[in-house]
Amino acid sequence: RYVTFLEYYLHRLAPGSKADLISIGLSSETVSGLSEPGHPFPRPNALDRLSQALKSVKPQIVLACYGMNDGIYHPPSPERLAAYNAGLETLSQQVRAAGASLVLITPPVFDPGPIAQRLAPADAKVFGYQATYARYDDVLAEFAASALSRRQEGIAVIDLHRAMAAELVARRTAEPTFTFSPDGIHPGELGHLLIARVIARGIGLTPPESDLPTELERIKADPLFPLVRDRRALRSEAWLAFVGYTRGLVIKSASVTAAETVSARLQTQIEALAAASN
Repeated sequence: RYVTFLEYYLHRLAPGSKADLISIGLSSETVSGLSEPGHPFPRPNALDRLSQALKSVKPQIVLACYGMNDGIYHPPSPERLAAYNAGLETLSQQVRAAGASLVLITPPVFDPGPIAQRLAPADAKVFGYQATYARYDDVLAEFAASALSRRQEGIAVIDLHRAMAAELVARRTAEPTFTFSPDGIHPGELGHLLIARVIARGIGLTPPESDLPTELERIKADPLFPLVRDRRALRSEAWLAFVGYTRGLVIKSASVTAAETVSARLQTQIEALAAASN
């Protein structure tokens, strides 16, 4: 959903830019190649589909947000950190070799508050998404710091983790039980809107500074938004399958032509509406 909000902002804040977002994020995926024993299937590894993704999409810029799944919900470990770093390095090398630029986005926050009953202490025998290490956000903070260190290599990094943590603290001063993520991991709509605003600022846009609930209500009332949402969802599903992935089952389609035909019609409507109301 944050990609939908980001694409909406591109149309509203940079009309005529011709920016074309193709969203192929995959649930459960890692860049580290790690997977906890209790997971229903081996977690997908982004590196397994990266080469095909670069070949199929031919991007100029690759935005990548990894980390939440990469620590496999265990306590900190040098080995898991090394696997995460190795994955980021391979990602960076392949993106550069394809002639594209990489923008890393640090992982969002893990919020233990809403799932206290599913948390595991550091000395637990079993960890995973259903028994998460109680201080797992420490792991994500470590991953975020590691990603940020890649700025020294000339890689652009947007620090979502720090921005989300700061917003969470600020909101809890007025509402102590507030959370962006009811299950500790997956943000709701307000969280996705925050993510989109942080990324938008990171790529040079200036989204409104209004309160998140107010901004969410405004966006949903904008006739442009459902068109952007439907086009983004259509293309994501089509391109994800066209690139191909394995998530328990192998998924691969032969073409995106039909989806792109519908997408082009929606894009014409989006551009006309954006031009008329900007």
